[in-house]
Amino acid sequence: MIKRVTLGKEISVGVINEPGVVLKITSFLVNHSINIEAILGYSTEVGQQAGLMFITDNNKAAIDAFLDQGFNGIMENDVLIVELENSPGALKNISEALSQSRLNVNYIYATSCSGNCPVKVVLSTTDNREAMRILTGQ
Repeated sequence: MIKRVTLGKEISVGVINEPGVVLKITSFLVNHSINIEAILGYSTEVGQQAGLMFITDNNKAAIDAFLDQGFNGIMENDVLIVELENSPGALKNISEALSQSRLNVNYIYATSCSGNCPVKVVLSTTDNREAMRILTGQ
């Protein structure tokens, strides 16, 4: 069951894939009192280009802090943020609705927890506004 659907922004940071890079980024955000609400990391090989994408509780402050410290390749991307009931089939149901509407999911990542807290799914589709309309039934 969908609890909430919003259009949001994620931060994308290009980094070199090396030991400690996630520590560096997360420590930097903590030192600026910025909380990470969802995160995705990807790379090819150690020493090569990698990327981190995340949702924070204050993207503007995070971006400003990154730029002030000379970080390069900072982007803010439009995404759809869906809060779901943490139960079997919840992700299948939104996937089915988007598929039936012929919307492609470009990428997806999520948070999870045990218990009754909601799952936060972050996704980019071929049309985030239309995806929001479909998922909210409007």
